[in-house]
Amino acid sequence: MNPSPAEAKGDIRISSVTDGDEVCAERGKSSVLFLNRSYWPDVEATGQLLTALCEGLSGEFQVSVLAGQPNAIVDELEVENWNSAVARNNVGINRVKHTCFPKRSLVGKGLNFLSFARAAKSALRTVSTPDVVVFETDPFLLAFEADRLKKRTNCRMVGYLQDIYPDVAVALGKVGNNWAVRRLRKSLFDIYRRCDRMVVLSQDMANLLIDGGVASDRISIVPNWADTDKIAPTNGVNRFREQHQLGQRFIAMYSGNLGLTQRLEEFVETAELLKTRADIMFCFVGRGSQEIALRKLVQTRQLTNVKFIDYQPQSELTHSLTAADIHLVPLTKLLSRCLMPSKLYGILAAGRPFLTNAPAGSELHAISTHHKVGLTVEPGSTRDIADRILWAADHPAELEIMGHNARQLAESEYTQHRSIAKFREVLQDVLA
Repeated sequence: MNPSPAEAKGDIRISSVTDGDEVCAERGKSSVLFLNRSYWPDVEATGQLLTALCEGLSGEFQVSVLAGQPNAIVDELEVENWNSAVARNNVGINRVKHTCFPKRSLVGKGLNFLSFARAAKSALRTVSTPDVVVFETDPFLLAFEADRLKKRTNCRMVGYLQDIYPDVAVALGKVGNNWAVRRLRKSLFDIYRRCDRMVVLSQDMANLLIDGGVASDRISIVPNWADTDKIAPTNGVNRFREQHQLGQRFIAMYSGNLGLTQRLEEFVETAELLKTRADIMFCFVGRGSQEIALRKLVQTRQLTNVKFIDYQPQSELTHSLTAADIHLVPLTKLLSRCLMPSKLYGILAAGRPFLTNAPAGSELHAISTHHKVGLTVEPGSTRDIADRILWAADHPAELEIMGHNARQLAESEYTQHRSIAKFREVLQDVLA
C-alpha cells in the first residue's frame, strides 16, 4: 500500500492494514511498529508482555504490531475472533500466517521461525512506514527484516531483546560455536550496533552487548514486570490447589515455558531424591518443547510426586502462582548473560519466595540475596536443590518473610506502570 499525500507529510498514518481495512488512524502521534511472532491471545510470556506494552504505549504513540499465530490459547471462547481482529485496545494488528508445527519438534520449531520471518518480510512491504520499528526476538531473524525496513524507509530502529541469539543456542549446546554461527552472530551484532537503541532486560544482558561492540550509551535496561493489581498474595482456601487436588502438601512449582533453556530435568531428578517425602509435590505448570521428554522421564522413574498442569488463564494466575510454597527459577551460568527469566516478576507479585541456581555475580542471584526474596544453590547439584527444598519445607515462617519481601520488591521495582514508563522514555529519546 502506497502512502497517501497526508501520510507522506506525517499528518496521518495507518498503523495496521489487513484486507484493506484502515485501523487506528490518528493525528499528531508518532507511529511505532513492533515485530514479534507472539502477541494476544497467546498466553506465552513474551506475547502477554508485548500486548501489555503496546496497549500501555497506545495513549502517546500510534502503535501497531506485526504478529503471527499464537502457540497457546487457554480460553478459545473468549478470543474466538482473534484471527480476524485488525485492532484491539487501540493497537493495530497485522496478523500473518505461517507454519505452526508443535514446539516439541526442533525441526518444526525452526520451520515456524523461518516461515514467520518470510511472511513478515512480505507484510512489511505493505504496512505503512512507521517512525520507529521495534524488533523482538521471536524469532531473532526479525532483526534482519527490521534492518531492511530501516534501510528502505530511513525509520528509526530499536532492538528489544528478550534473549540474545545465537548465544542462547550455543549456551544450550544446540549448536556449536562454528564458523557459520560466528558469522550469524557478527551479522546480528552489526545490526545491534546500527540500532538507534537496544533495550535489554538486565545488566548481564547489557554487558554481553557491550562486549560485542554495542555502545553503552545506546543500551537501555527495561526489566520485565508483572501486573501487581491482577497478581497479588491471597489468603484462605486456594482454588488452584482444590481443583488439582494438591491438598496441604508443600508445593515446589515451575510455572512457564517447558523449554530447553530451563534444564528442567534437574528438578525431575530432585523429585526422585525426595520421593519418600509424601508431603512434598513438584508441579510443572505450562507447555513447551520439553514437556513430552519430561513426562517420559517421570514415567520411567515411576515418580508419583510430580504433576503436570496446563497453562492457566490470566484470570487464574494469582491462584496458580500463590498455590506454590516455593517457585523454581533455573538459570545456568552461560544463560545468565543471554536472558532474564520473565517468570520472576509474577512470582514476586504473588508474594512467593523462589529457589534459583543462578550463578553468583548474576543479577538474578543478586536480587535473591540482596532483597532476601529467594534461596540460592550452586549450579549443577540436584542434591543441593533437594536439601534446600527440604529446608524450605521445614521453615514456613522464614518463607513467609521472604514472600512479604517479594511483594514489596514487586511493588517498588517491577510494576507494569514503571517498566512501560521506561520504555516510553526510550521511544521519546529515539524520536528526539
